[in-house]
Amino acid sequence: MLPRPLLLPIRRTLSALRTPTRPLHTTSTRPTISPHTNSLVSPLTGLRITPTATPTFALAQQQQTRGMKVRSSVKKLCDGCKSVRRKKGRYVYIICSKNPKHKQR
Repeated sequence: MLPRPLLLPIRRTLSALRTPTRPLHTTSTRPTISPHTNSLVSPLTGLRITPTATPTFALAQQQQTRGMKVRSSVKKLCDGCKSVRRKKGRYVYIICSKNPKHKQR
């Protein structure tokens, strides 16, 4: 180890040579104050939110299909429910023509 009086100047020169790091966050998603507002009446009127990338979850919700409820014993919930046997009679499914929430396996 180097003595303490020698370490401090070395540490200062190394920190001066280090490249400045950029912050991980950006200000593009944060509301910013418009430079044109000089009003003291309503300081929030100058806030604007900069747009980011278009949300893709809206497209995924339109294409989503409803799954089935998984239960140990399935039962008909309304008069539109029909029981269906699949896989050589091993599994019983309930399919409903009136309410798709009644699908069970």
